[in-house]
Amino acid sequence: MILKAIGIALLSGIGGYVAGIFLGILLVNLFSSNIYDKSMEAGMTGFFVVGPLLALVAAIAGFVVYWQRLKAL
Repeated sequence: MILKAIGIALLSGIGGYVAGIFLGILLVNLFSSNIYDKSMEAGMTGFFVVGPLLALVAAIAGFVVYWQRLKAL
């Protein structure tokens, strides 16, 4: 049971990381005033800031939701 919960958390984290990459790129492209290397800033922010943060949030949420569903049964 715990191994399945960890697996679901891992898969949720991977999905969250991918979503975070695109969200970070979108946010930088919309709100950054950088005119010289905006694409570099967007990529770095997506891959190294927003992606890992959203991966952590999604992994914790996936684990908690699965664990609560398991306890309800």
